[in-house]
Amino acid sequence: MNAQIHHEQERAKLMAFLTLPRLTATRSRRSTASLRDLLALYRERRQLARLDTRALRDIGLDHLSADAESRRPLWDVPAHWHQD
Repeated sequence: MNAQIHHEQERAKLMAFLTLPRLTATRSRRSTASLRDLLALYRERRQLARLDTRALRDIGLDHLSADAESRRPLWDVPAHWHQD
């Protein structure tokens, strides 16, 4: 039961990072990433690296994809951040 609770907590944290409404709302107003955006991206990638197989399957990723994403350097931001 404790593992299930931990899994749900990790999933909730990841979902919060993936939605981040405050970042998407401000993203359309500027073309460069703010320090807040970069810090959120760093945290999201660290959390992604800690997810277990079950959590990764819930969000439709495998370990190789998650590992590749979590190892991307901080300046390698998502492509949609460059669009206005």
